[in-house]
Amino acid sequence: MADLTRLTYVFLFMICLGLSIRDIGLFADSSSEKEIPTISKVGFKNVGPTLKFLYCYSCGYRKVFDDYVTIIQQKYPQISVHGSNYDPPGVSLQFARFLSIAKMVIIFAIMTGSNPFQFLGHGNAAPPNWWVWCVENKLYSCLMCFFLTNAIEGQMMSTGAFEITLDDMPVWSKIETGRIPQPPELFQIIDNHLGLQFESKLDLNTGFTK
Repeated sequence: MADLTRLTYVFLFMICLGLSIRDIGLFADSSSEKEIPTISKVGFKNVGPTLKFLYCYSCGYRKVFDDYVTIIQQKYPQISVHGSNYDPPGVSLQFARFLSIAKMVIIFAIMTGSNPFQFLGHGNAAPPNWWVWCVENKLYSCLMCFFLTNAIEGQMMSTGAFEITLDDMPVWSKIETGRIPQPPELFQIIDNHLGLQFESKLDLNTGFTK
C-alpha cells in the first residue's frame, strides 16, 4: 500500500512538472514570432506588404491566427504574415514566470515532506500548522496548489488581445474594438492598403502629383 501511494505521488509530480515546463516554455517563447514565408512563381521570396498579428495565446487565439494565415496566403500570396504572443505588461509577465517556478518548488517540498521554513531564518522551529496539514494531505494540497497557481498565471497572462498591423501601421485592435475582425473586414483593409500602395507607385513612376 505504501509503495502504491509513493508511486501515485511520483506520477502526480511528473505530471505537474511536465505541465509546468510546458508553461515556462510558452513564457520563454512568448516574444518569438512565427513567420509564414511567401514564395513567388519563379521561386524567389516576394518583397511585399507585411501583416503582423499579436494575439493572446492563453485566450486560445492561436487557432484564429492559424486560420487567418491560411485564408490570407490563399487570397494574398504576396503578403508576408507574422504572428506572436501579445505579452502582458512586464510586471505581470515576470510574476507569472516566477509563480510557475515557485509552484514546482512548493509541490516538491510538500511531496518530500521538507520544511522550507528552516531556510527562511526559523532554524529548527516547527513549521506552521497549515504546512503540516499540506504535508499530511499531499495529494489534495498538491492538486490545490497546482490548479490555484495555474488559474492565477492564466489571469496574469491573459490580455484578450488580437492586434493587427500592416506594414507597421495599426489596422485593427481587439483591445479597442472588443472583437476580432471578420475575414471580409480584414480583406477590405488589405485591399485599401494595396490600392494606396499601387497609387503611390503609379504617381512616383509618372511624376504626376495629385
